[in-house]
Amino acid sequence: MDCKATVNIGNYSRGGKTRGNNQAKDHDMGCKEKYIPCGIVDEDSGQFYINFGSSYKTSDFIVDSLIQWWKTITPEQKKDTALIQIKVDNGPESSGVRTQFLKRMVEFVDQINVPVQLLYYPPYHSKYNPIERCWGILEQHWNGAMLFNAEVMLSWASSMTQERVPSYLKFKQNCLPKGDFFNKESYETNRI
Repeated sequence: MDCKATVNIGNYSRGGKTRGNNQAKDHDMGCKEKYIPCGIVDEDSGQFYINFGSSYKTSDFIVDSLIQWWKTITPEQKKDTALIQIKVDNGPESSGVRTQFLKRMVEFVDQINVPVQLLYYPPYHSKYNPIERCWGILEQHWNGAMLFNAEVMLSWASSMTQERVPSYLKFKQNCLPKGDFFNKESYETNRI
């Protein structure tokens, strides 16, 4: 599970090459429309789930993406799930010391009644996270394409396959508050 860098929407080159006579801007200053992809790879089925959000890359956005992923699973799969292992890098929004992230993860576990293990990669080792390979495949897939609007971005992302398994997409125009945190007084009373 990981978030990718922000995707700028518009007539931007993004460093790619394409056949044809396409003209694009070489700088992305003043970009108004941006989306943040958050991805989850189910290593058992090979399914790649992408949630595009229009807000910020926050702990809440990551856990909301996890909740959306859980809703896509069939009841049989939910019943057969005894443990969820989530491989994450130690980024600022999903760090093991980020109280807002831990609070939301505890709420998620309480909601689904399935234990969750967070497996953190050490610094500079997130390249071993399977989601990082998916981001590389996505970048190669839409390399050279101009993402004029959200529909074009979603069509390119939905046509991507990883090991011949199509990706599952969710698009959400959201406005999550930035800087929302779990204060120390609440932390002491709830003891995560």
